[in-house]
Amino acid sequence: MPFGHTVLAIDPGPVQSAYAVIRRKDLYIEEFGILDNKKLIPRLLEICQDTRIDIAVEMIASYGMAVGATVFETCVWIGRILQAVDPNGIKSVRIYRKDVKMNLCGATKAKDANIRQAIIDRYSALYGENCTKKNGMLYKVSKDAWAAIAVGLTAIDKEI
Repeated sequence: MPFGHTVLAIDPGPVQSAYAVIRRKDLYIEEFGILDNKKLIPRLLEICQDTRIDIAVEMIASYGMAVGATVFETCVWIGRILQAVDPNGIKSVRIYRKDVKMNLCGATKAKDANIRQAIIDRYSALYGENCTKKNGMLYKVSKDAWAAIAVGLTAIDKEI
């Protein structure tokens, strides 16, 4: 199946989820945000009206440790998101956090700050040093939106 021209990347959460729409050809971030999950699915369906889009969702992985209710609630939302876009025939992939860390930082021990810096470095090289300043590509990116961008970049880099 040919790739879409953009990737809609999602960092799901139990109450809110972050998303980013990234063009494959030049990594331009068309849109990003953090929404309550109940508002997220309608927004995703609006974005998915463009049939040339692929979806990449960060997936939960088990590392043998006990987890709480928020992890299970996040799993429910991952399923709801994927089910909502499925009827549109949109290609979707699940991306694991360890793959994001390896792709952007080259180490599974990378932390959120390392991933954020790798994104800033990459966009600074592409679009100029002040990519986090006013009018820069990454201006106003915060919290889990960084993770959504990281998921999108990993999907694009791995050509999935």
